[in-house]
Amino acid sequence: MNVTRLVNFICIIVGGVVAFYAQAQEEKNTYILIGGIMLLVFGIYRTSRNIPSKFDKEEESFVKTEKEDEI
Repeated sequence: MNVTRLVNFICIIVGGVVAFYAQAQEEKNTYILIGGIMLLVFGIYRTSRNIPSKFDKEEESFVKTEKEDEI
């Protein structure tokens, strides 16, 4: 497994656990909850950044376009 992917998954897991822990306490600490959510979103963002878009692929068509000659 790639090191950056491992860091991303660790951020997601730790952020989720911290956010869940901060929410589950009787006396909720808002700053810990925000920090956990930020770490979770940071890991998700870094993971989704490496997923290619389905619109990046150029579809081949039967009609080929020709470049216009410069006049």
